[in-house]
Amino acid sequence: MKRDLNIRIKTPEELQTLLDAGKILARVVANIKSSLKIGMTTRDIDVLAEKLIAEEGVLPAFKGYRGYPACACVSVNEQIVHGIPGERVIKANDLVSIDIGIIHQKYFSDMAVTVGLGDVDASRQKLIDVTRQALYKGIAQAKSGSRLGDLSHAIQAYVESKGFSVVRDFVGHGIGRELHEDPEIPNYGHPGTGPVLRPGMVLAIEPMVNMGGHQTKTLDDGWTVITADRKPSAHFEHTIAVTEQGPVIFTE
Repeated sequence: MKRDLNIRIKTPEELQTLLDAGKILARVVANIKSSLKIGMTTRDIDVLAEKLIAEEGVLPAFKGYRGYPACACVSVNEQIVHGIPGERVIKANDLVSIDIGIIHQKYFSDMAVTVGLGDVDASRQKLIDVTRQALYKGIAQAKSGSRLGDLSHAIQAYVESKGFSVVRDFVGHGIGRELHEDPEIPNYGHPGTGPVLRPGMVLAIEPMVNMGGHQTKTLDDGWTVITADRKPSAHFEHTIAVTEQGPVIFTE
């Protein structure tokens, strides 16, 4: 069931549970990042993710979700999101995007990072840096009284000013008791438009940025999304809350 604007945080207990979920997920992702090596397969990354999630005493949010077969989405180079882990071997200069969600005491948290392996060339490093910074540009607009379009526009304007494009076919989302809740959060839009952001909303903001055009294609596995022009893509995501004092990031 969809909820009007996802006013998720209503009690201090809910806030603490969401904070704890975010900290747990951030630890999992940090441990995976520090373990990445050239020569690993994307399945190796997923096996590690499942192990770390179990050690934290929480549940994987993605495995089994609408039939998804793994704990992590691992997307390499031209793969934008939802890459199914398998036998693809990570090589030098690869961009590896890792997207993971967990469930802690019935609350969800969601996070994504992109990592360059080995000596990444300058254009790919710029793509990583711009995508990461675009996430924080969007988060800065997640203020009580702002409109959703302010957040979306901040991401788009920054990305396009750097010569890249934002994916339009896939967007961020509200999150809380369900993995995907209202509102959808596009990474493009017009300032002053969309619903008003209010304290208590919990959002998963996730710019997906392409080196080439914004067009996408979904592979025959029904999950893996790639750039239509096969150029590299990067993806960063944080779970955050809108508060009267400003945005609070849970997953860092």
